[in-house]
Amino acid sequence: MTVQQSPTGTGRRPDLTGQRVVVVSGTEGAGLDTARLARAAGAEVVLTGRDPDRLRRAADEVGTPATAVLDATDPTALDRFLRELPQPVDHVVVTGERPYRAPLAEFDFARAQRDVDEYLWLPVRVARAAVGTVRPGGTLLFVGGTAGRRRGAGLGLTGALTAARPVLIADLAVEVAPVRVNLIGAGYVDRPLSARLLGTTLDRHEELRATLAIGHVVRPADVPALAVHVMVNTALTGVTYDVDGVEQLV
Repeated sequence: MTVQQSPTGTGRRPDLTGQRVVVVSGTEGAGLDTARLARAAGAEVVLTGRDPDRLRRAADEVGTPATAVLDATDPTALDRFLRELPQPVDHVVVTGERPYRAPLAEFDFARAQRDVDEYLWLPVRVARAAVGTVRPGGTLLFVGGTAGRRRGAGLGLTGALTAARPVLIADLAVEVAPVRVNLIGAGYVDRPLSARLLGTTLDRHEELRATLAIGHVVRPADVPALAVHVMVNTALTGVTYDVDGVEQLV
């Protein structure tokens, strides 16, 4: 099930006071933005990232001393990290890298396998480690994209993985309940990082601004606002939330 929902329907400021939020791959983009907002909402934040220098800078921005250098695609390291976290753990947020795209003639199977690991096996590994680690009613929240919903040359793998992920998330939510499991699918976000990763030109940016149903490009604050809302609202589980202004349809 894919829905669009406003994270600010109640008008109340979210409160995560006294809760521990772990952000995996939280050194830039949606991960870093979510870490900042969770910290502002009163949470104790634990940040991870592959690059020690980038991780240190991100931790300074967020205002947290709790960090760990971690390659989330390393199953042994990920399992050890999650199981050794100080208790209790209330929420785990996992963001990812740009999906691999290549025409069939240039397809790199080794590079593509990393996407399979990240999109499918990583949520399974996190969910298994969460049992007994994340408190009942806590959240596993995965952040991906919606670009794979479009068809085109070089998008086959991304499309297949994007389609499979909501099904996987819903099943994991049933299996690890009462821990909650959700997915955010973000579209193009108005930040330099998105333009660099997606190769979006200024013309494409303006085209999106003119054609998206929301009348503007998704703002950097939109994704973390929804992420924190999903943590706070204890009735939400097994759902994929699109934050793209229906970019996938225009």
